Amino acid sequence: MRVRMLTAAAAALALVLTGCSGGEDGGSSGQITLRFQSLAWQKESVDANKELVKEWNASHPDIQVQYVQGSWDSVHDQLLTSFEGGEAPDIIHDASDDLADFAYGGYLADLSGLLPERLTSDIPQRSWETATFGKGIYGVPFLQEPRVLIANKKILDASGVRVPTAEKPWSWREFRQITNTLTEKMGDGKYGVAWPLKEPVSVTLNLGLSAGGQLFHRGDDGKVTIEFTDGDAVVPGTIHDQVNTDKSASRTTLGTGGSDTLPGLFGGKYAMVPLGFSYRQQIVQQAPKGFEWTVLPAPAGPEGPAQGVSPQTLSVAEDSPYKKEAAQFIDFMLRPPNMVRLAKGDWMLPTGTQALADPALHTAKDGWATGAALARDLRSAPAQAVRGYPEWKDKVATPALQEYYSGAIDRDELEKRLVRDGNLVLARYQR
Repeated sequence: MRVRMLTAAAAALALVLTGCSGGEDGGSSGQITLRFQSLAWQKESVDANKELVKEWNASHPDIQVQYVQGSWDSVHDQLLTSFEGGEAPDIIHDASDDLADFAYGGYLADLSGLLPERLTSDIPQRSWETATFGKGIYGVPFLQEPRVLIANKKILDASGVRVPTAEKPWSWREFRQITNTLTEKMGDGKYGVAWPLKEPVSVTLNLGLSAGGQLFHRGDDGKVTIEFTDGDAVVPGTIHDQVNTDKSASRTTLGTGGSDTLPGLFGGKYAMVPLGFSYRQQIVQQAPKGFEWTVLPAPAGPEGPAQGVSPQTLSVAEDSPYKKEAAQFIDFMLRPPNMVRLAKGDWMLPTGTQALADPALHTAKDGWATGAALARDLRSAPAQAVRGYPEWKDKVATPALQEYYSGAIDRDELEKRLVRDGNLVLARYQR
């Protein structure tokens, strides 16, 4: 906090010395410069972001935006270091499940009074909830990614199984039966499904919403505790049984990322792979000639096809002296046509109602229509506003789920570790 106060004082002194011109390039011109750290990484996405920055700069000579390239792999630690050192970018691209500690720590600006009504009304309340902590809004959710099933169409058609739709998805029980049937028809060494679970926590929690899973429960005192219910057990139990009992899911993919499963999908070793919606771009780019694929909705439970998501967000640093201007740039970036450009560049879905209605996002080609149909059932991820979630995920949940999925521990031990060890972690953040 002392560092941030000194930094703010230094910034104020600099403004006085430059005649309050604002910005490193100001001088007598009054021009200010905003630093925008983007985590876009796919070429189409990087191009879309840079083009929008260029368009903004051309029409706002007094408020220039400098594009800064960040990385998803290191963003949390990098931002923490920059916040504590007083060097955070003005505009921050991140994911909503990474914002809680920064918001509660005072590093992000509350955007409640800074955003125009056009933007706040266009994004549904269920999306705003993903970036709301306490009484403040600390990010603008703009891109979201449901998890879907990418299937080998030839294998699926030849099996004779019922093909699910967004209106009538498979239940979790039916999904397990389908993967059994596919495995039997495909023959030895092949599997109905491959689960890439190098990062198992968000997959398990977000898909678990459809079965009534929540895991995190906030009491009347505002504190969060972990409870493992029968609803929480449906998704991990299904995956565990597919791998260890039915042998309908590949064991070797449990420690891999989504991209690692694509060669097996292309080669007919796996009939289906649960993946994020944006993986469709890699499939289009990498699939061999003649490979036929389709996008299916994830299984649903008693709660319907509800699914948790952690949207990508744009935030403003609390230490930025240009919060109003930063919010204006965010509003520009997220105008409906621009939001569509960003969504197409990342092969994801926009949160904005007007952007989501764009016909380009409702075509059957490449599964866009299936994803758009799922948007209405996307909800805030269960761990969204939980302080200490990153530590719980890394130190408790990830190793526990990995061991459970591999068959090394049973459900009782999984529950014990998630609840007992997990609550010890959360308690330290809620004293």
